[in-house]
Amino acid sequence: MNTSSLRVQQRCTKHIRCCSVGRDQLNASISTMASPLQIELVIGPLGEKERIPGIDIALRDGEKWMFGGHEMHVLETPGHTKGHVSFYFPESGVIFTGDTLFSLSCGKLFEGSAEQMWSSLSKIASLSDHVRIFCGHEYTVSNAKFALSIEPGNDALRSYAARASELRSKGLPTVPSTLAEEKSCNPFMRPFSAEIRKSLNVPDTASEAEFLGRVRKAKDKF
Repeated sequence: MNTSSLRVQQRCTKHIRCCSVGRDQLNASISTMASPLQIELVIGPLGEKERIPGIDIALRDGEKWMFGGHEMHVLETPGHTKGHVSFYFPESGVIFTGDTLFSLSCGKLFEGSAEQMWSSLSKIASLSDHVRIFCGHEYTVSNAKFALSIEPGNDALRSYAARASELRSKGLPTVPSTLAEEKSCNPFMRPFSAEIRKSLNVPDTASEAEFLGRVRKAKDKF
């Protein structure tokens, strides 16, 4: 689950934005944020409405929501969960991807399929390369170790991994990344990489979704 306040005034949280259900975090996160903070609205995906407590406004793919003068576009991005959504702010060039797209990885396929996850990543990949990606967790350094194990010849990846390690050593976040960086370094978005296919014995005839499924299984065992 990815929750964040959309507006804070005088220590009072006005909105919570939920991308998906995270069973191990959800109840604790909501209760912790709800007290002593005052929450006016919980905004979340229509597909998760029955499983996320207290959703006031349920949004679906293609819908828009105005926040502080900024237009937010809702993108359905299933794969990690069936009802997962991402929130895209085109004017700001920012997208909140929750547990769909991480820096150098993607979410585990808890409920969805490799086909759904590839479709979701492709939807995100269609945005401008300059879009900044805010994911739900700080996993970059760990993700880099796996990515380098299957594509060690990727110069851009080695540079990105070194920079991520340096940032974390200083106690700084690696998030956000840019879409251009993910396309260059994230193994789940690189089905055209001959090196990754060779490392994981993925045949040239395998589709993008099949490729993603192989990479996901390899990372789950890493």
